[in-house]
Amino acid sequence: MRIEQLMAKEVARCRPDETLHQAARLMWERDCGFVPVVDGADRVVGVVTDRDACMAAYTRGQPLAEIRVGEVMSTRVRACKPGDDLAVAEEAMCEERVHRLPVVDDADQLLGVISLSDLAREAARETRSKRRRVSPAEIGKTLARIRQPREIAAANA
Repeated sequence: MRIEQLMAKEVARCRPDETLHQAARLMWERDCGFVPVVDGADRVVGVVTDRDACMAAYTRGQPLAEIRVGEVMSTRVRACKPGDDLAVAEEAMCEERVHRLPVVDDADQLLGVISLSDLAREAARETRSKRRRVSPAEIGKTLARIRQPREIAAANA
């Protein structure tokens, strides 16, 4: 199965010059913990998570409205293509220890997002089918690798 068959296509996005308050509002309204950050051409230049916002406010002692997304976003972004197999996304999530990946075209323009939750829902649907593309065991393994404590992950690197 290809990523484009499962990915969310209507994705909230923000720009580096917006505030974390604006990004947090998007996360609240869309019930998500991740927002891709795009430039003026809608190319992915980073991602910001609910944890990034929380930790930035805590460590800086500032309200979200005073912190720009570009100051705290992750710029090391692993993305995938819509035609990639689901196994590509799963392996990338394991390697990068992330729950979500932007899906981009050849010009790095944002097309959607694929999440571990998307893969888990597909695995649950497939348990009733003879033809499985995503197994619950694979989802469990991926989640375990993503959620490894930092010390263990560093030792395994």
